Amino acid sequence: MTSASRLPEPYPSSGSGSNLADILERVLDKGVVIAGDIQVNLLDIELLTIKLRLIVASIDKAKEMGIDWWEDDPALSSGARRREMAAENRRLKLQLEQYENEPEEVRRDD
Repeated sequence: MTSASRLPEPYPSSGSGSNLADILERVLDKGVVIAGDIQVNLLDIELLTIKLRLIVASIDKAKEMGIDWWEDDPALSSGARRREMAAENRRLKLQLEQYENEPEEVRRDD
């Protein structure tokens, strides 16, 4: 005795990849913003607030919107790391120069 399956038929695999690619292309081209706030209160006292903001867009679209924070983050950009290291080197050279120009008596007290 066979019974009819009650499970839904799977989506056909042909064409679904192109649909997903089209959707992804549209999302990256236009951009999507998801925003939300989470608050934890106890007896009308705010204990914790978390603000979540998520933007999904292509790099070109993000730059067009004025968002380019990753370019200045040393953890994400080798150019930012180089700029940070160059600035640190300049500071250290100035400190060394100041130290070398101090009279010897002042250096001995340290």
